[in-house]
Amino acid sequence: MATDDPTTRLAAVSTSIAHAAELAGRKPESVTLIAVSKTKPPEEILPLLDAGQRVFGENRVQEAQGKWPALREAFPDAQVHLVGQLQSNKAEDAVALFDAIHSVDRLSLVTALGRAIDKLGKRPACFLQVNIGHEDQKGGCAIADLPGLITAARDAGLPLAGLMAVPPVETEAAPYFALLAKLARDHGLDGLSMGMSGDYDTAVMLGATHVRVGTALFGARK
Repeated sequence: MATDDPTTRLAAVSTSIAHAAELAGRKPESVTLIAVSKTKPPEEILPLLDAGQRVFGENRVQEAQGKWPALREAFPDAQVHLVGQLQSNKAEDAVALFDAIHSVDRLSLVTALGRAIDKLGKRPACFLQVNIGHEDQKGGCAIADLPGLITAARDAGLPLAGLMAVPPVETEAAPYFALLAKLARDHGLDGLSMGMSGDYDTAVMLGATHVRVGTALFGARK
């Protein structure tokens, strides 16, 4: 089997996650691998589904609407998580489609999601995104604003799963992962959506419950 075969890549990533978890004294099954399939057509997703991968991540509501209904007909137990930014006017579409939303980062979105959850009776897990590196170009709430956002999310009835962050690129990610883990502990949250293709093993060792891996599974994006 070729080393660039998706099934081979999936096995390698899964083994790496298990190893990192064991080094940290954790069970490998405590970490959910999200295969980030944004921009990938169904024919590139199917080999991973056939190999047993069941949790996938998408960046855009419209793209996910175009490919996942048919894929879920073939694989009813597949889950799709929104890992990209979400506009408030797409909240209802997102609640209808996704099993989890990792990018809740502002009060207007909390309000829109709360209304959509009430209307549709569907309750996707919600992660609050933190701008862990204070970067102007990135989504996420400021660390100082996190307590208020958590309160608002709980008041709105969001199923609060935990926190999400993307550390600054080309810097050591570990301190940012450790900070996110501390913030989650301080606020009584269990879920930590952190770690991508270049640093997911570090994230697992620092407590990640969900890692968002794209390139290491699908290869470099065009």
